[in-house]
Amino acid sequence: MDTKLTTATLIGATGLIGSHLLQQLCADESFGEVWLIVRSDFKSSDPKVKVIELDFGDVIALKNAITGSDAVFCAVGTTRSQTPDLLQYRKVDVDIPVNTAKASAETGVQCFQLVSSVGANAKSRNFYLQMKGEVEEEVSRLNIPSRNIFRPSLLLGERSRPRPAEKIAAALMRPFQFLIPDKQKPIQAATVAWAMIQASKRQVPGINLYHYREMLTV
Repeated sequence: MDTKLTTATLIGATGLIGSHLLQQLCADESFGEVWLIVRSDFKSSDPKVKVIELDFGDVIALKNAITGSDAVFCAVGTTRSQTPDLLQYRKVDVDIPVNTAKASAETGVQCFQLVSSVGANAKSRNFYLQMKGEVEEEVSRLNIPSRNIFRPSLLLGERSRPRPAEKIAAALMRPFQFLIPDKQKPIQAATVAWAMIQASKRQVPGINLYHYREMLTV
């Protein structure tokens, strides 16, 4: 049964999935308030939205910003082209989601939604998949009643910063969609956002993994 929620907090509102989350959360009557935690100036005209600007390295400020949230959505991430320094890359893709999850556990958040990646594995030799796996392991250890981890493959949708390689890959894969294993199939970012919101309403206890098929049917 869906659970009545009041306040949703979103980290990563400027990204592809995050932008859809913001739009859908604002349109969803289940949420009376949508708090955006951002690293830099962000404008929203929606009366439901409250923007909180902070330094994500300040874990106390992060915890204070999350306090009072019912559901937290973490869709933050960067790329090697945007953040070539590996230490800075880890700060965004590992430290921010892990610190956000810890703050969520400490402040009584009921459900935590995390964007990860298909193939996430802390023991992977792939730097990106290794980071995603590390975050998943940390989130899995925390005392949050409902932890929902989403593992999309190639994301479809219009980004604010175009990624030509993604568009080429999506175009090449389209004719062979029926041959691609479900977990590897490209998925619309808007669908991932929708699935995250539905999962937050259901609040299934424990750790719940969502791949392509599960995100279509949640």
